[in-house]
Amino acid sequence: MPRSVNAVASRRRRKKVLNLAKGYWGSRSKVFTVAKNTVEKGLQYAYRDRKVKKREFRGLWIQRINAGARQHGISYSQLIGKLAVKNIGLNRKVLADLAMNHPEAFKAVIDAVK
Repeated sequence: MPRSVNAVASRRRRKKVLNLAKGYWGSRSKVFTVAKNTVEKGLQYAYRDRKVKKREFRGLWIQRINAGARQHGISYSQLIGKLAVKNIGLNRKVLADLAMNHPEAFKAVIDAVK
């Protein structure tokens, strides 16, 4: 009796990996074993960088707040400390948006903590 193989499932699995590898260069998108390794590595990077993205945005917000605060004669750390003392519950994302897009509102926040 011939050996039974589940060709339907294995083809589906390979097709799924090759679809994920679309747009990769050369054999990375054509050869299953190479594509599988590349896709796995890409998924690892994607998982890792979802966390890194949050760190990078926080750093960007801090830079923007610092730049906006220094225009009004106060440093970032002094501003955050005074916000905490005054119980003004604005997070860094909102403060950075105010500093970039609404400078008059940001100035009002700084005046409130001085």
